[in-house]
Amino acid sequence: MDSILDKVYWGNTVQSYLIALAGIFVSWVIIRIISGFVITHLSRWISKSNTRYDDVLLSVITKYILPYAYLFINYQIISQLILARRLQKILTVAMAVITIYFLIRLINHAIQLSVTGFMRRRNETAERIRQLTGLLGVVKGVVWITGFIVLLGNLGYDVRTFIAGLGVGGIAIALAAQTVLVDLFSYFVIFFDKPFEIGDFVTTPTASGVVEQIGIKTTRLRSLDGEQLVMSNTDLTKSTIRNYKRLQKRRAVFTIQVVYSTHTDLLKQIPTIVRDIVSSHELTTFDRAHLSGLGNSSINFEVVYIVDSPDFGKYMDTQQSVLLKLMEAFHNR
Repeated sequence: MDSILDKVYWGNTVQSYLIALAGIFVSWVIIRIISGFVITHLSRWISKSNTRYDDVLLSVITKYILPYAYLFINYQIISQLILARRLQKILTVAMAVITIYFLIRLINHAIQLSVTGFMRRRNETAERIRQLTGLLGVVKGVVWITGFIVLLGNLGYDVRTFIAGLGVGGIAIALAAQTVLVDLFSYFVIFFDKPFEIGDFVTTPTASGVVEQIGIKTTRLRSLDGEQLVMSNTDLTKSTIRNYKRLQKRRAVFTIQVVYSTHTDLLKQIPTIVRDIVSSHELTTFDRAHLSGLGNSSINFEVVYIVDSPDFGKYMDTQQSVLLKLMEAFHNR
């Protein structure tokens, strides 16, 4: 039996291979036990806690720390064997790639949790949080590129040449994709400055509609006719935007034209009649009613009042009610 264990294959005894296999198996069992213990006890603790940090801790341990710990232990066990130089190099490179991979995923996970947590503390809407996908995608891309450069440096490559080439290539790409980058910058402006949000009704000199989606390059509007309008973010940020959803009140202005044969006493009563009718409506605040001018064929009165609602439908209903009551009042005079 001892002679079999002492036999050497590829630089290691059979006993060394068995010990390595046993170590890998034992480490797997230990990780499984720890994983079960952590999930069971942390889950009970989390159910009694009201903070989100417990969920984050459980997620980090189960998704990142324990899997990486198992791979790292196996790497250390296998490294104790005598391996061919090429195989040892492959193993080292593989472990470096795995380390950078888990580190990048952990950093990106932390960034996403931090940003979304900050947005929730500010009571931002779910739609605003969803819009972070584009921003986080850019940030995560930068983290992946940085991790790749760090990996090359750890593997012994001269990253200075790579970074210099990346800079030249970046300039060429930036020149070729200048429009896309400008739209991306405009997306940042829209996201942080918030001139409009999903669900707002906006108008520009060339289009109007309800905002359905705010993307990295374009924003999509749904017009009153039903068609979808796709506008570049750059065009939107350069335009004058009217955001009607943020209206608190609406101002109504109209002109009453009466013939010159109208008696002077009735002309004097018109501002009072208008004021009484406008003031009687529950959604209106009377502003003024004056004789504003003498036209070619009519005497003109300008009427101004405020509708205490941003809703366009209520505004039109109020306007209709006021005008019908005015026509009825003049008809009875």
